[in-house]
Amino acid sequence: MEWNGMQHFLLVILCFFVALVPRFFPLFFFRKRKIPKWFNEWMEFVPICLFTSLVVKDLFITKTYTFSIANSIPELIASIVVIIVAFWTRSMALSVIIGLALVFGLTFLL
Repeated sequence: MEWNGMQHFLLVILCFFVALVPRFFPLFFFRKRKIPKWFNEWMEFVPICLFTSLVVKDLFITKTYTFSIANSIPELIASIVVIIVAFWTRSMALSVIIGLALVFGLTFLL
């Protein structure tokens, strides 16, 4: 099937609405309702859980979807150092810079 310009335009519009609805639905739903304190406390853990799942997948899951530690030794060392730096400094920028530098350096050394 060959796509024409109008079909591409409609696809972009559809993707726009698919991305928009999950962001604005909670605003309309909770506008007049009070959000419980326990829910806000629980939601604070969502970003770190999502980030952790992405990092763990990249560190331990290979391209053939098998578990392996040996394939990512430089990244594993860098991630441990970044966790320590992030906990100690609470600086996202410093953690990212140190992590990138360590992965770059360790990839060449190991």
